[in-house]
Amino acid sequence: MSLPLQALCASAGAPVYEIGSRCLPWDHQAALVLEFARSREVDVSELLADCQLQAGSLLSPQQLLALLAALQRALPSPDTPFVLGQLSLPGPTGLASQALAQAGSLYEALQTLVNYAARLSPLLTPRWFQHGDELIVLWTAACGVGAAQRSFVVDMQMSALTGVCQWLGGERLPWRYCFNRTRPRDISQQAVYLGHSLQFDCHVDAMRLPASHLHRPWRQAAAAHPGNFAALSLERGADVGARGRGLLAAIYDHLLPRYREAPGLDEVAEAFGLSSATLKRRLALHGTHYQAELDLVRTHVALYLLLLQGCSNDAVAAELGFHDRNNFRRSFKRWTGLAPSLVG
Repeated sequence: MSLPLQALCASAGAPVYEIGSRCLPWDHQAALVLEFARSREVDVSELLADCQLQAGSLLSPQQLLALLAALQRALPSPDTPFVLGQLSLPGPTGLASQALAQAGSLYEALQTLVNYAARLSPLLTPRWFQHGDELIVLWTAACGVGAAQRSFVVDMQMSALTGVCQWLGGERLPWRYCFNRTRPRDISQQAVYLGHSLQFDCHVDAMRLPASHLHRPWRQAAAAHPGNFAALSLERGADVGARGRGLLAAIYDHLLPRYREAPGLDEVAEAFGLSSATLKRRLALHGTHYQAELDLVRTHVALYLLLLQGCSNDAVAAELGFHDRNNFRRSFKRWTGLAPSLVG
């Protein structure tokens, strides 16, 4: 059975960063957050003291999350993640931002965003594929985002992609949004910044769009930047760290092509050059464990087969390597809380 595995995964050999890795230049995301805080009249020194940060050259994803949490406490306005998201892309991330700003089509923009997510979206990893006449962008964890911040970060990244596409393309694209959360009481901010095509309780965080927009030229961008020299520089290795993958994203990349055989912890640890105990410990630092990461990949495959391919329970069970559909049904209910027949 054909699955869009290659489109969802990074190329082998990408450098891996972890939740505590000091790999994010201070003048990128941190500077953006602080500038936004100043624009809303938040005392930046108090903000830094709240998250126990000092201005420096590099910070970790964990420290960036702490800074965002401090911003949420200092500025609990419901529009904060959406406005911050609109400001974050193309953003101040050096060559990666320049390459994104010079994209001549949605396809080029998505390729840039995916290839250089370590600079442009270090907390959530974007993955995209085409299914028939529809384009789907799936957001997965790069290094682990706690439940308390997940909605904030997802809203920020969806707003970022929505905004940069509108800016570069000169029009608001008809995105449809899927959220892996229950419907909040107030969705007015999502409606303002994302639109009214919102679906909750989806088991994935994703954006969907007619694929006809994928290769349509962005004339304004092409006219302003006849050659994407920043992208060429990145391809030649000018910023090796830009191709980095968060540990959870890298594990997802490794597991997805192997979803059927469901490799064990020992096998995956060996592939990453780690002992089983070390990988287990590092996953714990990211707020997760190996079985949860394996279940996530298999859940996404099952949802793809059920919802997009229209496969029967028996076919999905067989594709995932279950001996019968009852075993698959029990596992799927453990993964999602629902029977396969109730997902839609």
